[in-house]
Amino acid sequence: MLNRLAAERATGVLLREHGRLYLVDGRIMHAESPETPGLDVLLTMGGLLDTEFWREAVAQAGARRRVGRFLVDSGRVSEGALELCHVGALFDAAYFVLGPSSAPARFRYGAVHWLGPVRPVPVAALERETLRRRALLHRIWPDPATDSAPLVRADAPAEPPVPARQGAVLGQVNGARTAADISRALGRPAFHTLVDLRRLAAAGLVRTAPAAAPPQTSPRRPSIAHGPDGLDGPDGPDASVSALLTEPSADPDVSLLRRLRDALEAL
Repeated sequence: MLNRLAAERATGVLLREHGRLYLVDGRIMHAESPETPGLDVLLTMGGLLDTEFWREAVAQAGARRRVGRFLVDSGRVSEGALELCHVGALFDAAYFVLGPSSAPARFRYGAVHWLGPVRPVPVAALERETLRRRALLHRIWPDPATDSAPLVRADAPAEPPVPARQGAVLGQVNGARTAADISRALGRPAFHTLVDLRRLAAAGLVRTAPAAAPPQTSPRRPSIAHGPDGLDGPDGPDASVSALLTEPSADPDVSLLRRLRDALEAL
C-alpha cells in the first residue's frame, strides 16, 4: 500500500496498528508511534528547547500547520538541528509503524500534520532503513521479546562492566518498564534503546520479566494422572517439560531453550 501511495503521489495519513505515517505528494513527511518518544521529547530533553516554548509554538502555529517553521523563525532552533531531530524521529517511529501487525491498514486522504513541512523522506529510503534496522537487531540478538515486554535484570553473580550508554539503559530496568518506557525516561530514540537492550540481553544482563500467574479460581489441587507404573502421566509435572521439548519453535536457539530452562528451574 505504501508503495502504491508513493506512486500516485498521495497526500494523507496511513494508519496502522503501531502508529501513522503522513505523506505529502507521495513522500513521507512525518511519522508517529506510541512506541517512540516524539519530536518534542527529543528537542526538550536534548536541551535544544524548553517545554514552555514548545507549547507556545504548538498553540500559535499548530492550527496553521507551521510549528516547524515557527521554531526556526523564532531563532530558538536552527534549521539544521530541527531537520536532524525530525528525520531521526521519523525513522524511529516508522520502524514500529511498518512492523508486523494483525490489524488492517487504512489511508485517509487529505490529512496534514500540524508540524508542517520539514524534510520529507522518499518511501524507498524509508523501506531500506527499516529493513536495515531489523537485520541489525537480529544479528545482535535474535529474540524480539526484549523490544516490547517488561524487563528485569538477569540473575548474574557479577555484572561485567558495560559502556555508559548501555549502563543508563540498564539502570532503568526494574521489572515493569518496557523498551518504550525506558526511551521516554531517557529522552532517547527508541531504536537506539532496542539496540542497547538486545546487546544487554546477548550479554546475559537482562531478560523479559516472567508473566504474572493467572488468578486461582479454586484452591483445590489439580488432579495428576498416573501411568500404570505409578509415575506421572501426561498431565503430571513432567508434562510441561515434555511439551516444551516437542513444541515447534521458529527460533529453537533462543525461545525454546530459554523456556525449557525456566520450566526446569520451576520444578
